Amino acid sequence: MTDTLKIVPSEDDVDTGVRDTAAVATGLADVLADTYRLTFKTHAYHWNVTGPAFYSIHKLTEEQYENMFSAADELAERIRALGELAPTRFDDIIARSRVEDLDEVPSAGGMIEDLAKDHEKLAHRLHALVELSGGQKDPVTEDLATARSAFHEQAAWMLRSIIAN
Repeated sequence: MTDTLKIVPSEDDVDTGVRDTAAVATGLADVLADTYRLTFKTHAYHWNVTGPAFYSIHKLTEEQYENMFSAADELAERIRALGELAPTRFDDIIARSRVEDLDEVPSAGGMIEDLAKDHEKLAHRLHALVELSGGQKDPVTEDLATARSAFHEQAAWMLRSIIAN
């Protein structure tokens, strides 16, 4: 193996004016963990949904997991831009995440309700990140968190609309 391939990732000192980059990166890592787990859960429900609303739920969940998969990369790259390391272990993702698995496979309506609640959890976490990053003079993370929150709020609304009576 060449020396080039032996380089181990490390944290970097970054001086862009952002205060307490470690705290902001921690908030981003928490959001990344939730995003990654919700991406998987959404994809799993996408594969397994059945019933008369199959096609519309299948298409909506596909749009949502594709958006979140792309967002996970953006979140991780922001952590790196702050000079911190993005999570590298799946058990770190699980430990950080507030997204949880259900004990049993739910009905189509149960899937939708579960996903809507998880999107709301993520929106709450993103609102906290907006506040934190604004206080740390980090408008880039603040803008990213605001945009991601808007996505999750809209996703929750769309999902809740499917099961509304």
